[in-house]
Amino acid sequence: MEKLDVRGLSCPIPVIRTKKLIDQGCTEILIIGDSAPAKENVSRLAKSSGYQMQFITDEKDNWELEIKK
Repeated sequence: MEKLDVRGLSCPIPVIRTKKLIDQGCTEILIIGDSAPAKENVSRLAKSSGYQMQFITDEKDNWELEIKK
């Protein structure tokens, strides 16, 4: 499983970094973030890319999202 830490990064950087891993063929990614807009945008990307999503931690300013193909 790939681990991607996007804490402290503003959109669209979290989405771009997640998409890069998706485009490389990663089937399991753990994304760690701290921004509500990044959470929404990364979730939208994962869903549109056919990934299943599960929030490990889901707080306003601290979230961990596991996506799997």
